[in-house]
Amino acid sequence: MKKQTISPFVLCLILLFTTASLALGQELPWLTEFNQTRLEYNQQGMMILGTWAVGNMIWGGIGASQTTGQTKAFHQMNLYWNSVNLLIAGLGYWQATKESPGSDFWETLKAQQSVEKILLVNAALDVAYMAGGFYLKERGLRIENDRLIGFGKSIILQGTFLMVFDGIMYGFHVTHAKELPSFVQNISLGPTGVYFRMNF
Repeated sequence: MKKQTISPFVLCLILLFTTASLALGQELPWLTEFNQTRLEYNQQGMMILGTWAVGNMIWGGIGASQTTGQTKAFHQMNLYWNSVNLLIAGLGYWQATKESPGSDFWETLKAQQSVEKILLVNAALDVAYMAGGFYLKERGLRIENDRLIGFGKSIILQGTFLMVFDGIMYGFHVTHAKELPSFVQNISLGPTGVYFRMNF
């Protein structure tokens, strides 16, 4: 039977990967500060979303009680929509304050990549909201329905705000991720394992 040998290069790669895996599995104190900043970004983001929600709810409540037609519908939808935004902001802020900034490498990487993916998905949903708003507005114009026109205008406004909000939050988090060592930025966690991007 022919023996199979491992080339020195492959052996070095295996040893390097094993050593790095063991090292990255340890607690890294400097990651606590990195995670704390990520959580502060989330808290501040939820405060901004909550402030927008409360302002729109007050504006919507007052506006709906003092107007009629499509303007009334616009204010009503602002009130309804931001009731949900306020709930999301409250839960998001609570979660960000309850999460402790740990120093585990893999948990840090998982949390960082998770928040970036969530913001990208949210941005795609924001585009869908705006498209839905335009559809309602155009349909309302075709059938002369003030309620649909007002709802459509409101959803366009809310979707636009959320897209800008999610885009800015994504920018902050991606910039923050660049504070990690360069080799860490080439690691990606997927549903089936860990992936390394190598530049040649």
